Amino acid sequence: MSKREIRPEETTRAAAFALWMRSPNPMVTFFKTYDVMPLIRASRARGLKFNMLLAFCIGRAAAPVREFYLLPVGDKLMQYDRIAVNTIVRNRDGEVSSCDIAFTDDLAAFNAGYLRHTAQVRDTCVDHDLSEDYMVIGTSAIVDVELDGAVGMHSGIFHNPFLIWGKYRVDGEKALLPISFQFHHTQMDGAHAGRFLGNLQEEIAGMGEDI
Repeated sequence: MSKREIRPEETTRAAAFALWMRSPNPMVTFFKTYDVMPLIRASRARGLKFNMLLAFCIGRAAAPVREFYLLPVGDKLMQYDRIAVNTIVRNRDGEVSSCDIAFTDDLAAFNAGYLRHTAQVRDTCVDHDLSEDYMVIGTSAIVDVELDGAVGMHSGIFHNPFLIWGKYRVDGEKALLPISFQFHHTQMDGAHAGRFLGNLQEEIAGMGEDI
């Protein structure tokens, strides 16, 4: 079983569950600017897609943070064993479709899954949804414009963590990319989000070291 309901009072999120589940605005958004030049160099050297590499780094940064395996769903707190990273795909009709990629720490396997499922979604215009079995981290890349920041919308239905970025800006030897990270306060506190963002910085930098 990869998803099960747990009792909030038996977790470290008990107080947060009581405070934030009925809040009209339970989402928190952090902004951080990254130097993604290591990803650009790795992309060119290995012939890999930049967006795939960033999604892989997001998965690796989230994997050791236990709060990513919890998620409020409806009025319940759910525990997951696995995580996935979502990406938005422009389909053959010129519209956008959603594609979940199961996270694995094996870059070659993650890349294979990314290429296979994004191609399938692009060609069929049908979303690839893993939300019943995985805690999915949402992402959206607005690659046609540089963004200083973006705040996601809280639908009241989906409480998943979500990252948004635009086009990176080359500044000397750096490529600067502001990324926003939105999360539900029941799922995690600022310290947990900060740990994830710090992990992401290390993963991005480390990608360049492996070339």
